[in-house]
Amino acid sequence: MTEFWLISAPGEKTCQQTWDKMMAATTRANNLSTNHKFNIPDLKVGTLDVLVGLSDELAKLDSFVESVVKKVAQYMADVLEDSRDKVQENLLANGGTVMILWIILFQWDMAKYPIKQSLKNISEIISKQVTQIDNDLKTRASAYNNLKGNLQNLERKNAGSLLTRSLADIVKKEDFVLDSEYLITLLAVVPKTAYTDWQKTYETLAEMVVPRSSNLLFEDNDSGLFSVTLFRKAIDDFKHKARENKFTVRDFQYNEEEMKADKEEMTRLSTDKKKQFVCSIVFKCFSSLQGPLVRWLKVNFSEAFIAWIHIKALRVFVESVLRYGLPVNFQAMLLQPSKKTMKKLREVLNDLYKHLDSSAAAIIDSAMDIPGLNLSQQEYYPYVYYKIDCNLLDFKV
Repeated sequence: MTEFWLISAPGEKTCQQTWDKMMAATTRANNLSTNHKFNIPDLKVGTLDVLVGLSDELAKLDSFVESVVKKVAQYMADVLEDSRDKVQENLLANGGTVMILWIILFQWDMAKYPIKQSLKNISEIISKQVTQIDNDLKTRASAYNNLKGNLQNLERKNAGSLLTRSLADIVKKEDFVLDSEYLITLLAVVPKTAYTDWQKTYETLAEMVVPRSSNLLFEDNDSGLFSVTLFRKAIDDFKHKARENKFTVRDFQYNEEEMKADKEEMTRLSTDKKKQFVCSIVFKCFSSLQGPLVRWLKVNFSEAFIAWIHIKALRVFVESVLRYGLPVNFQAMLLQPSKKTMKKLREVLNDLYKHLDSSAAAIIDSAMDIPGLNLSQQEYYPYVYYKIDCNLLDFKV
């Protein structure tokens, strides 16, 4: 992905001259960045007091909307799981435009954010819209995470050690003595290294153990599951002696209805989860076949992302009016530097625009440490500057 610098400078005799001057300084001589005009419509200015207050409000709103964009994108990655390599393909703007291209070709959405409205009203529209997305995401994420957690718990029951895993898929009805008033079949987990000891001792671990009643039903890498039949009155004594010999008797009773219910619950949860998004193989082959959660994430990522760039445009407009005064006369410009040219580009821009603010120019040119001033945090320059960091949306796959 990439990073953009959204800047503005006051118009010379014409805004085109401002653009030409910036282009000459950054591209024609040393190719420091790829530049594009950034079109901001004629918005309603309002009073100076409103602009000053709005400047602070927009800064907070910018951070909030950016965080929502990031959360929606991150949740997309979490939901797609094995298909995380498809995340970037789904982080699109306005129904299918790649983010970078949409930023470069930015056009103000007059339908969503009417420019006849005041700047304050437009910011409130965006705030309400993105707050709703954030709230909906929390609700959907909670429901999906509960579903995923319940499914994982069931999956853990069907995997792992014989000491803890579900035995429903391992044992059969014929492995047990059922409906007997006196006899019962127990299941013991025996380490593989102790098979011989088990065969020698299980009949003597308690009185009333049925001779030659033990059978190996299942084994994993470490242990085996053995059945053994004995009289019910000997259960406690058998369990105690088995524990002393490092054999673990599982607390298990064969119940077909309960095991059937567990299997049905597993199937239901798995089906519900797949309904939210298409399984990995299908998703990779047919990206149009997507569940409701993935579709919602795609739509609302686009909505939040578009709102975010409109906030950037609002901030450029407000700050440009506050910096450069009235009548409104500035050129907004989108610069795309490479990582290697950022430092040099910053120097060229500071040199080009330092006349706009002599006090800021003195600070920038000074090598002194000025108490209380942290330029890296404030990012204050003599020209209006905001960063659009699309790298926030990168994911390791």
